[in-house]
Amino acid sequence: MLSISKTSQIGTNAVRRLREKKLKNGLPFMINDHTLAEGESYLEYPDGSIKLITIISAKKEIDVVRELSPEEAAQLRIRFHFSVI
Repeated sequence: MLSISKTSQIGTNAVRRLREKKLKNGLPFMINDHTLAEGESYLEYPDGSIKLITIISAKKEIDVVRELSPEEAAQLRIRFHFSVI
């Protein structure tokens, strides 16, 4: 039986691989953050930009709230231990 920390590490590694794969394939990667308001997330794009979005589930659409500055994007990557792809 795997320990909780080992299981958590496996999950973290899987998310990092998925992020890298999506960005390298030209697709955005959604970053969920518990500190954001309900329905908000970040979308990271292959060009390195990150946008704060609101998900409108009734319409199955997203609304861009704002684009993070390069400094904010770098700080977010540091916080989540993401490398620049």
